[in-house]
Amino acid sequence: MDRLQFEVPVRIALEPGMAVEEIYGVEQALDFLQDWPARKQGPVYQKAFNACFGATVDVVKTEDACRAFMAFCRVSGLMARDMMVTRKRGGEARALRV
Repeated sequence: MDRLQFEVPVRIALEPGMAVEEIYGVEQALDFLQDWPARKQGPVYQKAFNACFGATVDVVKTEDACRAFMAFCRVSGLMARDMMVTRKRGGEARALRV
């Protein structure tokens, strides 16, 4: 596996009802982020961009870049409805709809 590839692709939809796109790794996430409109870039965008860029130069782990990109997608309303995140809480794993 490529060191910059995400363990699980991040599934995004630019608008509800549109086709779902899968982002497979850091480089694809960076391409997506570079095309993001400047007027919509905020702190969560910047953190995702910095994390993905940092992963390309080995100062950030790929899994951390993936988490930052997922957070950006979540707060931007891009995360596909079928993308599930498992979070441990109180000792039990729970699947949460994002």
